[in-house]
Amino acid sequence: MIINTNPGAAMAARILGESSSALQKSLSRLSSGSKIASPSDDAAGTGVAMKFGAQINRIQAAKDNVGNAISFSQTQDGFLDKIGNALDRMSELAVLAQDETKTDQDRALYDKEYTKLEEFVTALNDKDFNGISLFNGGSGLTVTVGADGTNFSMISVAVAANSSVTAALNQTVATSSGASTALTAVQSAISEVAAYRADVGANMSRLESESSALSVLKDNMSAARSRIADVDVAQESANFARQQILVQSGTAMLAQANVLPQSALRLIG
Repeated sequence: MIINTNPGAAMAARILGESSSALQKSLSRLSSGSKIASPSDDAAGTGVAMKFGAQINRIQAAKDNVGNAISFSQTQDGFLDKIGNALDRMSELAVLAQDETKTDQDRALYDKEYTKLEEFVTALNDKDFNGISLFNGGSGLTVTVGADGTNFSMISVAVAANSSVTAALNQTVATSSGASTALTAVQSAISEVAAYRADVGANMSRLESESSALSVLKDNMSAARSRIADVDVAQESANFARQQILVQSGTAMLAQANVLPQSALRLIG
């Protein structure tokens, strides 16, 4: 029986310290929802999870880019639909103006509406989306559709620079011969606008496919990161309860170990 050294108390204190540390770590995991409370918990996992997180953020950024490009294309299609409706009415007026039972005074009335529709189509040519021209006739927009910087070049729409549309906007139906010429020009313009709507539809189809693919990739990358970094609450709760019991029992045993040397006093005196 010794007094200066208490091996039992020292061991109980060491184990209690370890249990307390494990309990604090478990508490940190449960409160944060993260399996990796400290990089020392999983050094390699910390690095991999960080790279996954950065890639997920890039995927979301690319998805946002694609979403804006889809909105751009939808705006284009909406205006092209209105241009098509205007050209449709202009062709109708051109046919009506060729009616030989109409006088030039009657045709002048048709020409007023035809002229206003020309102005409407001309005004739509200058529309933009957040400062980006919808129908500038230049190269198509380049959209970043991948986390690695992969790009997709959209088919351009050049209504303002199209000769057929321009020809239809410089006609008159004030005379029968003029109406005949206008009809031919408007028919060509309608064909061009129809082709543009097909181009815009192709852009949207590709962009929607890219957006869907990015969503799938992001979901799977998030799941992979979760398996590394996110805590299993059920499993960690059980571990937390275990560590609580160990801390409580360790505290009790340390108290008992500290009492043992007092038995030596009975041998003295």
